[in-house]
Amino acid sequence: MAMTGRPPSMVDVAKHAGVSHQTVSRVLNSPDAVRADTRERVERSMRELSYRRNSQARALKTRRTGLIGVVSQGYADFGPTQLTLSIEGAARDRGYATALSVVRDARPQTVEATLDFFLSHGVEGIIVLTPVPVLIEAAEQLAARTPVVVLTSGLEPGGELRVAGIDHAHGAELATRHLVEQGRRRIAHIAGPMTWFDAQGRVEGWRRALREAGMDDSRMAEAEDWTAEAGFATMEELCAVEELPDAVFASNDFIALGAIRALEQRGVDVPRDVSVVGYDDVDGAAFFRPPLTTVAQPFREAGRAALTLLLDQAESASGRDRVFLEPHLVVRGS
Repeated sequence: MAMTGRPPSMVDVAKHAGVSHQTVSRVLNSPDAVRADTRERVERSMRELSYRRNSQARALKTRRTGLIGVVSQGYADFGPTQLTLSIEGAARDRGYATALSVVRDARPQTVEATLDFFLSHGVEGIIVLTPVPVLIEAAEQLAARTPVVVLTSGLEPGGELRVAGIDHAHGAELATRHLVEQGRRRIAHIAGPMTWFDAQGRVEGWRRALREAGMDDSRMAEAEDWTAEAGFATMEELCAVEELPDAVFASNDFIALGAIRALEQRGVDVPRDVSVVGYDDVDGAAFFRPPLTTVAQPFREAGRAALTLLLDQAESASGRDRVFLEPHLVVRGS
């Protein structure tokens, strides 16, 4: 097709694919309503013509911008970063874009400024990503004026809020039960900062699994943060007690890495003398020494679940208001 110097239009795509422009529109807006072979032909034509949807024209016609707001506290830790990326990927897969606002407090003026920013850009809804309580009140304020979903592990749905998250108590139970099944009897836990919902859920699951096994749940120490340095220092504290634990469940993989280093410096062999299990399954966990047994979080699925809840809420008052996903254990050599 000869190019005219203007961007290709929907009509150009239709001619190229040998379909009507209504079919092209359906592929863009309701792809499941189009036969697979036809949809593939239209999508191939879009790629070959480098067709890009005109979002401004779409917004004028449909009163929809295809834009989702994301509120985050801006934590650079592995979990929040992966969840933020998962939301962006899920939105892109559904034909939406995201606008991110970092909010570090829930003061009314901050929330109002965030809402004004999003509404001025025509967002169709907001996902609030928060591992700590401070943004819950902000989410409730935002939900009074636009659809909101909270992506967190520590909040039951209520009022206008819908909740998506990961069941960290279940993940911690998997890790602890695995250690029990390995014959370990003095299982300690290095918790993350207890201001985080994630850390609280992991403590709950660790304790629940130990109590079910009739074992002591008093061997716990809280790390200052989520780093390997904090894991090292906290493991040193646990090593100072009368009897060394024979297993450690660490609240994330970096804490586990620091704990393993502290044990090795004391001449303790991992896993012969002390087994260690982490949480998150970070990139490279399989290459720790020893390869780290850990709990993998379903980050991508959590982003999709949050977006689905949001879009369902925007289109209808019905549907689920709570989706919690289960992590899974990855057994390696630690």
